[in-house]
Parts: sequence; C-alpha cells; structure tokens
Amino acid sequence: MDAITSTPLPADAEVLARLVAARHSCRGYLPTQVPHATIETMLRIAQGTASWCNSQPWQAIVTEGEATERFRDALYAHATGNRWEDQKTRPEQPDFAFPARYVGIYKERQRETGWALYRSVGVTHGDREASGKQMLENFRLFGAPHVMIITTEEDLGVYGAIDCGAYVANVMLAAQSLGIATIAQAALAGVSDFIRAHFAIPPERKIVCGISFGYADPDHPANGFRTTRAELDQVVRFAD
Repeated sequence: MDAITSTPLPADAEVLARLVAARHSCRGYLPTQVPHATIETMLRIAQGTASWCNSQPWQAIVTEGEATERFRDALYAHATGNRWEDQKTRPEQPDFAFPARYVGIYKERQRETGWALYRSVGVTHGDREASGKQMLENFRLFGAPHVMIITTEEDLGVYGAIDCGAYVANVMLAAQSLGIATIAQAALAGVSDFIRAHFAIPPERKIVCGISFGYADPDHPANGFRTTRAELDQVVRFAD
C-alpha cells in the first residue's frame, strides 16, 4: 500500500494499517471449513464494536457445514427462478433502501470497480449474459463455506444500521487478522423476505447485509484485482 506517513508508525498502528490494506472482497473460496473456535474468536473480537448508547443492535446468524449448503442451494434457486438480470428486475426490496442513484465521482468509482471485476473473470463490455451470471455468484455466496446474516432491531432505525456497519467492518478486520477472507454482501439484503423466512427471523429484525467468509482460493481469477481508494484531500476538509 502507499505510505501512510514518512515516519514509522507505532506497532499497533502498523498492524491495523496492514490489516486494512490487506483486507479485500473475496469472490472465490476454498471448500475448507473454518474451525468453529476460530469463528468464535473472530466474533468475540468484533463484539467490542462501539455503538449508539452501547445498544449493540447487531445479531448474526452464522452457517456452518450443511446449513451453508442448504441456504446456498435455496438462495440460488430463488434468484435464478426469478430470472434477475439486475436490481431493477427484482420483485423484492431490501429492508433498508438501496442508493437511489450513483452520479459523479460515485458513478466513476462504481464503474471502475465493476469493470475491474469483469476484466478479472473475462467478462467483456456489453456481454450482459456473462455479467448477469457473475452477479448471480452473490447468491452462491461465491462458493464460501460460511455466511453471516446481520440484522438490527427495527425500532433503532438508521442508527441501528449504522452501528451494524461498524460491526461488519470489525468482523472483516478480525477475520483478516485470523487469515479468513470475507465479502460483505448488500445483494443478500435485497432478498430480505426470503432470508427472513429461511432462517425464521422475527419481523422486527431488519436485515442489513450478509458476510460470506472462508479461506480464499488463491487461484480464483476474481481474487486477482483490488479496488482503489481516494486520496485524503478528496474526502477530508480540515477546519482551523
């Protein structure tokens, strides 16, 4: 990664910087199960996440073994049965609205990331069949042996969802520290009604996202690209 500072970082900051830089969205996994004790360690680390009034609104369902396979098979059948080509064709809606649109720099970043992914897996510009097939990999959990479904309490509204976002980030950093690859999946929130029914989630629990995780397949082409980050002066304004 680019140098964060010209002076040496304290040891803890150096570790955090390496974990943040190394973490990426993994889209190809080995079938190897993560040991249950390792998953618990990951979740115990993330449980230290700060939250509004210490409400700790996140709750997670974590699949292992056959539970992952049952969910994967049912989820993929649900998605392909509805013949989704893109978000606009989906009959279901997420519990929290997706972005209304991407414009300007946000559209540029979206396109840059999308085409970097497509190039890595050999999808050519304009090939909607191939891009649609790649999109459906979300509903195969990219082959991951585990998935987490993150929910929040309806009454806590957007702040509960924000707290869950912090929890998701810490889960992924904790996973990285343990050699576990992850991908946060908003796509799963788009089928909230299906997921709620599959796992018997109460209606007052609102689905924020999923996190598929496991050990990365180093030979999978989708794992060969990395997204970029804006320079600090593009996102921060110091007031004095």
